[in-house]
Amino acid sequence: MLTKAERICAAQPDASRQEASETVVETRRSVFLRRLALDASIGAYPHELETRQPILIDIDLEVVSPGAPVDDDLGEVVCYDRISKGVAAILDEGHIKLVETLAERIADVALSHPKALAVRVRIEKPEAVSAAEGAGVEIRREKPRR
Repeated sequence: MLTKAERICAAQPDASRQEASETVVETRRSVFLRRLALDASIGAYPHELETRQPILIDIDLEVVSPGAPVDDDLGEVVCYDRISKGVAAILDEGHIKLVETLAERIADVALSHPKALAVRVRIEKPEAVSAAEGAGVEIRREKPRR
């Protein structure tokens, strides 16, 4: 069963409805969100249970897309706005202890889109370590090749 976040991302119409007579060249594109700034209930320490804290999220999603020019149709692409709404839906589910857990959940949501091939997720907690500009985790996940 898909989570709410996965349904948001996967609900985008699939544009792979090419006629059999058309020649389709597979190209790849990168869809990204940079420094998505959100407040999250995240952390394993007692003081992190008391209040939301700022996090910064980078998502790089490698997608397959038609080789022909996009016909200026949102249904033909992976929508980064849907991905950001999927992230917000994950955060709305409640407290998460580890940034690693959040990164994995975001990767699952991003890879739930039929056009998604691979994703890199980077999460930074700017206030986690007072002597550092930020602390966090970065993961990369790929769908199995068929």
